Amino acid sequence: MTADLANDDATDYTRGMERLLQAVQELSLARSLADVQAIVRTSARELTGCDGASFVLRDNGYCYYADEDAIAPLWKGSRFPMEICVSGWAMNHRESVVIPDIYDDERVPTEAYRPTFVKSMVMVPIRKVDPIGAIGNYWAVTRQPTAQEVFLLQALADSTSIAMENVGLYSELEQRVRDRTSELEKANEEIHKLSITDELTGLNNRRGFYLRTEAALRAARRQGTSCVLVFLDVDGLKAVNDKLGHDVGDALLADVGAVLRSTLRKSDVQARVGGDEFCAFVTDPDCDPARLRERICEGFDTFNRTSDRPFQLSASIGVVQVPVRETDSETIDELLARADELMYEEKMGKPDSRRPA
Repeated sequence: MTADLANDDATDYTRGMERLLQAVQELSLARSLADVQAIVRTSARELTGCDGASFVLRDNGYCYYADEDAIAPLWKGSRFPMEICVSGWAMNHRESVVIPDIYDDERVPTEAYRPTFVKSMVMVPIRKVDPIGAIGNYWAVTRQPTAQEVFLLQALADSTSIAMENVGLYSELEQRVRDRTSELEKANEEIHKLSITDELTGLNNRRGFYLRTEAALRAARRQGTSCVLVFLDVDGLKAVNDKLGHDVGDALLADVGAVLRSTLRKSDVQARVGGDEFCAFVTDPDCDPARLRERICEGFDTFNRTSDRPFQLSASIGVVQVPVRETDSETIDELLARADELMYEEKMGKPDSRRPA
């Protein structure tokens, strides 16, 4: 009889060690606290054959019952002061607690246990040095948990502490990767923005104008939407640079850009495509080329009346109605060439370029 019991104990121990090894392997692959909790709550019950298991976390002086696997509800989601909890006692004393009869141990808050099925229990700390939580096993009958059961449960708790540390490191690394990826994306966006933006005016540069206008023209041709291309050559820039300096000349160009922004819509493509050359591509079913040209000139006139700059804004303008039938194949360069010709005709018809005021 004694030999049979010894054999049974050896078999149980072997099975327990096999289950513990499986749990350790699963914990080594856990990548989140939720993964750890799911592994522990199941493994804790299977290691000891108990009727319930709880996963408790230390939380600023409280015991937070984060998860459980039991034949009936226990305290999942509840928080209790560490001073009144068996789990708190295990963490504070950094040792396991074996309680064969919960109604015969002063460490047990019996009122909290009375509504449950629990009659006996064992609680072990997760990490004995500065515990971060505890694992509890509960039985529906009064019984003395064996030394083997306590050993297996504590071994699971020790493995759990390592898994939780690994999860923390993994989460930190993941966050660093996310932060780094976000930084790189922002940097790439900034680089892309800089590559298509004119630094002086904040409008698109030549590259940005072609990228956006080609896309807008394709969309307009698919939808049959009316488009207008505007080409502007600023009058008098050389005279301003020669007499007032290039800083003032830069201010003049920036002001031209500001007038275009205030005159046109945000959806219109606006660009500085050369030293004193500006373009705009307007997609608007109701856009009238002549009226658009008047609006731009009115914008310059308003600026000249209200500004105290030592110069007046003026530009020679060529405006082209863009054919947008799907069969049309005129390129941006060809459209610009037409608008440039119209601009040049206007410039040749003007007296000397505007000079500094």
